[in-house]
Amino acid sequence: MLAALLKDIPRAKVLVIGDAMLDRYWYGAVDRISPEAPVPVVAVGRSEERPGGAANVATNVVSLGAACTLVCMSGDDAAADSLTRLTQDAGVAIDLVRDKLVNTTVKLRVVSRNQQLIRIDFETQVSKDTRARMLERYLAKLPGCDAVIVSDYGKGGTGHIQEMIRAARAAGTPILIDPKGDNYDAYAGATLVTPNRKEFEQVAGRFTDNDDLARRASAMIERLQLDGVLVTRSEEGMSLFERGGGVMHVPTQAREVYDVTGAGDTVIATLGAAYAVKAQPRDAIRLANMAAGIVVGKLGAVAIDRRELAAAVQ
Repeated sequence: MLAALLKDIPRAKVLVIGDAMLDRYWYGAVDRISPEAPVPVVAVGRSEERPGGAANVATNVVSLGAACTLVCMSGDDAAADSLTRLTQDAGVAIDLVRDKLVNTTVKLRVVSRNQQLIRIDFETQVSKDTRARMLERYLAKLPGCDAVIVSDYGKGGTGHIQEMIRAARAAGTPILIDPKGDNYDAYAGATLVTPNRKEFEQVAGRFTDNDDLARRASAMIERLQLDGVLVTRSEEGMSLFERGGGVMHVPTQAREVYDVTGAGDTVIATLGAAYAVKAQPRDAIRLANMAAGIVVGKLGAVAIDRRELAAAVQ
């Protein structure tokens, strides 16, 4: 079933909207401690840029073989130029709403000997006008897609999320949300929300066992009128809770956890591509779990390799 699903994905058309960012990596050696403060001195030898946030979700969708349109916001700066180039080179159709009043979100990671030493974030909140323009472009592109992914990183790019959900539901298009924050009321009516364990407990409270988790997830589904909740649980795998009482726990597929950066992006991208071809939720979860098990074995946020995933399925 998973092999057949993977073969179906190239006919999917996925719309991703949310908070895109540019991931920068500085790599270098540490040979001494600074005389100015007890911190390591990194002699940077090379640098790298990758699409991050919603842009990483979009590149994952394309890497799976599906077509993807990305609607996101940025500043009007060099980082936005880099983000556009990187996503276009990956095969994503990007619709970037530039705002001269903000800076493009950039996450800079300093790495030495494959160990992240520090992350430095550059970010500003999006304006109301830019959020309105994003909604307009979303509504214009919605009719041509098979599934919607909302990648919420709390940067303001999903300010009109309820309008997005209602429009997708009216069109009969599944809408999946990677959530943020301690209040999920804005996600009411979505097809699926995919919090990790920490995010879920921040909203629903700490759970003690699988039965307690099921009760809390069911309460969330009923209160927000969701079709389902998927809780990603790191080394404990994933747990899917569906309206009507369906429950599925999937053990992790990770052989070795090297870096969890971007794993959530890979999960929701795989789910969105699977939902776009009308896969059964449980098959979609299994495929997403396999994809996550592959990317956590790599450094930084990277897109899933379709050939690796196909090999894992086989």
